[in-house]
Parts: sequence; C-alpha cells; structure tokens
Amino acid sequence: MGLVPRAGHFPRRNRIVAGLAQATLVIEATETSGALITARLAAENGRDVFAVPGSPLEPRSRGCNRLIRDGAMLVESASDILEALALEIRAIPRGAPSEPAGLPFEEGEIALAELPEDSHERLVAALGPVPVEVDELVRRCQVTAAEAQIMLLELQLAGRVERHPGNKVSLVPA
Repeated sequence: MGLVPRAGHFPRRNRIVAGLAQATLVIEATETSGALITARLAAENGRDVFAVPGSPLEPRSRGCNRLIRDGAMLVESASDILEALALEIRAIPRGAPSEPAGLPFEEGEIALAELPEDSHERLVAALGPVPVEVDELVRRCQVTAAEAQIMLLELQLAGRVERHPGNKVSLVPA
C-alpha cells in the first residue's frame, strides 16, 4: 500500500494473486508477459491454469498457446472453467439474503441473482450504436451494477453488445 507501481513489484504481486486464486485464466499473453509468471506460480502452487487459444500468427497469443501446449486447460467459454472446477451456477431469488449463512449452498456453487423480468428489455432499449457508460445504464434502467453486468455479459456472449474503453458499451450493428 502506498507504493509507486514498479516493474520489480509485479512478480511479488503476481505470486500473491496466484496464491489467493483457485485458478488462473490467461486470455492474452506475449511470450514475455507477466501473466505467464502468474500462470507458472499458480501451477507451482497446485492451482489450475486455463488459457484461451489464439492464432499462431498473433504475437499476443503465443503465451496462451504455449501454456496450452505445456498442459494448461484450453478455454473456449466460461462453462469450460465451471466444468473443470466442478462449479454450478444457481440463481438467488430476488430479495433473498446475500449472506452465505442465509442460503443453503453446497460447496462448488456460484450464485447469480435472478433479474427482474423487464430489466433486460429496459437495458437493451437504453443501448444504441453510440457507446454509453455502464454507470449511466445502471441509472437509466434502475438496476444494480451487478444486474447490469450480468445482462451485458449475456448480450456480449450473444454477440449483441460490444465493450469500449472507459467502461462503455454499445449495441453491435446488425
């Protein structure tokens, strides 16, 4: 805390991240990427390592492709990770207590909130071809930030939403 970011600090930070996480996912990495340090440290600590493959012609994919070649689990979708970690997604009824003590979860379950029926339509109606900040969508649609992120992720996976710098999103042109 209170330190200026320096390249020499990253390996120590990566070691902590790798130790805290149940698994490490590398989405994009050059052959000298710090993400590969984190993946190596995770593997050395018995954690699962996942990687998203890329074109062999793309320098930013070489690190992931090498991880997969060396034994990392290939990931094409979130369900690949959930399956490998034996996790299950289960809905929490709206208004249910958010404390784990209030819900009878089994080990290996992830909880997602059920969304109000009309919130999805409100969010899509608030989107257009011009990027808008996610915070603005939350205000316009009167949903929580978590609910907005869930809906946006679903729309992004369906190819209907595009993410932009500055935490902005837009509808993908049809």
